[in-house]
Amino acid sequence: MVTLAEVAQHAGVSASTVSYVLSGKRSISATTRQRVEESIRELGYHPNAGARALAGKRSNIIALMVPLRTDMYVPVMMEIAIAVATTARTHGYDVLLLTGEEGPDAVRRVTGSGLADAMILMDVELEDERLPLLRETYQPSVLIGLPADTTGLTCVDLDWTATGALCVEHLAGLGHRDIAVIGEAPAVYERHTGFAERTLDGLRARARAADLRVLHRPCEGGYDAMALTLSRIFDERPGTTGFVVQNESAVEPLLALLRQQGRAVPEDVSVVAICPDQVAVQASVRLTSVAIPAQEMGRHAVERLVAKLEGRDGDEVVLLAPELTVRASSGPAPAAP
Repeated sequence: MVTLAEVAQHAGVSASTVSYVLSGKRSISATTRQRVEESIRELGYHPNAGARALAGKRSNIIALMVPLRTDMYVPVMMEIAIAVATTARTHGYDVLLLTGEEGPDAVRRVTGSGLADAMILMDVELEDERLPLLRETYQPSVLIGLPADTTGLTCVDLDWTATGALCVEHLAGLGHRDIAVIGEAPAVYERHTGFAERTLDGLRARARAADLRVLHRPCEGGYDAMALTLSRIFDERPGTTGFVVQNESAVEPLLALLRQQGRAVPEDVSVVAICPDQVAVQASVRLTSVAIPAQEMGRHAVERLVAKLEGRDGDEVVLLAPELTVRASSGPAPAAP
């Protein structure tokens, strides 16, 4: 970690001058200020917020790392973030929101600068590059998501494996034998994002146990991408009568395309979505769905983190049980012709 003294040496000024540039407490010439600022940028120095509290006081800030990617459904991410912020305030903490795709660099910046007392990480991958740093740092942290190896970590998440299995169980119980899964954008699977991979694991395992056929196709979402994906599904599996959709932006295009093809929902085709309740109930056909408990996930993450900060809790994995709500989009499989 770069120190203030190293910045001073690099800029050819005293440490006090660097401090004054950072604090603004004294007037510094424009030339000197520019030289110091250039050294700060070049060396990657981050002022240590903890130095302002020599007695060991906390910043009372929680860093929330939310990489906002175009292939993710941002409303769910932000709902979790809002739940984190509101719950944190009830415990006397503010939230520092980090939205860039910096990976380990963001963890280093927070731990090295004393910007925050603790961290919550979202968009967790199975082999997440941030995790080795988390295991090495003294700062408490909680993941909203589940990596492949949870050793030494505290994680809060929906039980995505059980979610996938629950969707298959519902369709199997209605007599569907050929099921198509319309998944997230391909990049989500290329990153091995935990929630998407675990949902597939649950779907496939339950389908094998029930002797069902499952076809998984990632989809960018939107009408054109959905039209191409749906065409390919029916070309490969013309007998498909059940759909599981884990892609909010694909929901309405799918329903519209099925209508255009003369396939009635749920008389000809059943659709089960993994999505927020708001998406399910506002769709053109009210969707049978497994809800994403965004607020509950955010609240649990903060409560676990505060408990760790206060020395009341160790590492643990908290998985929220999925709940499926039956609505108008699922029904008995049509009789074979």
